[in-house]
Amino acid sequence: MNDGTSVLALEGLADPLAFGASGDPLGREWMAALPARIEDLMQGWGLQLDGRSMSHGFNAIVVPVLRNKEPCVLKVTWPEQRSELEAEALRAWAGTGAVKAIAARTDLGALLLERLDQERPLTTLGLVQAAQIAGALVRRLAIPAPDGFPKLSDLAEEIASSLSIQQETLGSPVPSGWLDAAEALVRELGAEVGDSLIHSDIHYGNILAGEREQWLAIDPRPVVGDPEYSIPELLWTRVDETDGTQGVTQLLAVLVESGNLDADKARGWAIVRSVEYWLWGLQNGLTEDPLRCERIVDALL
Repeated sequence: MNDGTSVLALEGLADPLAFGASGDPLGREWMAALPARIEDLMQGWGLQLDGRSMSHGFNAIVVPVLRNKEPCVLKVTWPEQRSELEAEALRAWAGTGAVKAIAARTDLGALLLERLDQERPLTTLGLVQAAQIAGALVRRLAIPAPDGFPKLSDLAEEIASSLSIQQETLGSPVPSGWLDAAEALVRELGAEVGDSLIHSDIHYGNILAGEREQWLAIDPRPVVGDPEYSIPELLWTRVDETDGTQGVTQLLAVLVESGNLDADKARGWAIVRSVEYWLWGLQNGLTEDPLRCERIVDALL
């Protein structure tokens, strides 16, 4: 590489305390080889390292790079196969409402993406304005789905079959009436789902400011189904900023109106996914998120 980037310059990318690969022996081997993999990718794509503001989430490293002087980011994911559906979804959206994919090596878990402003997520805006933007983006991302993506009907079956098991395992933390309502709703909603490609992990931190468009979604978890399935995370990630039951219902109403969504489906998925995440959170030692989910379910039921 002509900018003098070395493996040593890339060491320390993955904080072992905060990266998903650290909990798996194969993942730790992957982490040890990560600097060399990144350098190989940079050489293959003709990239230059652009600053040291590298970042990572639970499953991916993001490195700022230049390609022919164009600012981009190199995203490397573990396990590598996680990048396959992300790449396919980004190709389908083709930059409409989502970050644009420039190149992909999914066999290596690598995506080359347009550079967005990681210092300006949608969390930097006030709640109502952010919810209006997010709701509209949920609608824009709901396009006819290509073949090959997971189906919401299958996810609904998995949720329906797992809620009671988790409830019993955890000592029945969810009031029985609420659990019954969630099980009934997920069966009803899963019986007739749409055929849109949706971003099922959209939240205010996964929407960044861009130049080509003002706000663009990143890190998709693509699913074929109803866009209303995307709404619950936009509730629980900022529900602490709402006031009482009315605040929760008003936030839901803003998301529904701005996204031109079905209010009953949005409410139903909000209840189902909040109960599901409540139980998952308790199972995984979370303390604040289960309380947020409880508050949402209480408000909507």
